Amino acid sequence: MLTPRTAATPAPVGTPPARRRPWAAAFRGLIALSAATGLVIECVYGNVLVVLSFFTIWSNILVAVVLGLGAVRAWTRRPPLPALWAGGALLCISVVGLVFHLVLDNEASEFNQAAEIARLSGGRAVANQLLHTVTPIGTALDFLLLTAPGALRWRHAAQWLAAPGLYFAFALVRGALLSPDAPTRYTYPFLDVTVHGYGGVLVNAVVLGAAFYALGLAIVGLDRIRPAPRRSEYRISSERARGLK
Repeated sequence: MLTPRTAATPAPVGTPPARRRPWAAAFRGLIALSAATGLVIECVYGNVLVVLSFFTIWSNILVAVVLGLGAVRAWTRRPPLPALWAGGALLCISVVGLVFHLVLDNEASEFNQAAEIARLSGGRAVANQLLHTVTPIGTALDFLLLTAPGALRWRHAAQWLAAPGLYFAFALVRGALLSPDAPTRYTYPFLDVTVHGYGGVLVNAVVLGAAFYALGLAIVGLDRIRPAPRRSEYRISSERARGLK
């Protein structure tokens, strides 16, 4: 019996050829640059070890890496990053923006730091806007306008809780190891054990964790019902692809 000659397998019907996506690459590059610029300014003006202790910084580093790689992949026609990572970056930076504007920079909040924030000037004010406003909005716009829907799964919302859980453990261990008179011993007022006690801090963490999970579910739900971007050059595969584009 003759063995069929092997030939190149044709691409599945309905799958467009890979193409460079310059607008997606440029936009993601700008958002990654926004996050990186804010990080550099913060490190220049402050103690690097203290700066790196904030969840805001962790989240902006994640965005800088994820969107930076996403920009490179969009330009070089490579497959997208896994949706778990891209969606996790979106969730973390969204929480940063929401907590900052609704809790920390809100005079009606029990944990508000509006007075301290209002006194920021120069480079610190610029970094504050980049890290807490520009980068979260830009990351959300990338998700809504430049990615194909349907990649996220409900289980991702639970998996993403690993990030705040790891940070919560880090913040408590760090605070316990530093001397009581150390500045920024606890990076956020709702994590300050000296004020709320471990029980109160745990309650705050549970509330924030529930908010994380609820927002994660909302992101997944939105991903499953939102329409695909109209311009085909933003996608390199079908709408139900495995990763964010």
